[in-house]
Amino acid sequence: MIILVGVLALVVGLVGGFFIARGTMKSYLAKNPPISEDMMKSMMMSMGQKPSQKKLNQMMAQMKNQTQKAQKK
Repeated sequence: MIILVGVLALVVGLVGGFFIARGTMKSYLAKNPPISEDMMKSMMMSMGQKPSQKKLNQMMAQMKNQTQKAQKK
């Protein structure tokens, strides 16, 4: 009986920990996107494009929309 309670507590802890960690990572990535404007600018410059602020804003807004759509699924 004691072993059964221990195994049950372990399973509940693992499942609960997984969902808590998943929610924490989602909120962290929503607040701190993995690609910043500076990174985008340097990437575009390395590809031979001269990025304007308007183009950077458009790309960042597009990335934000894609992450929001992915979160809704």
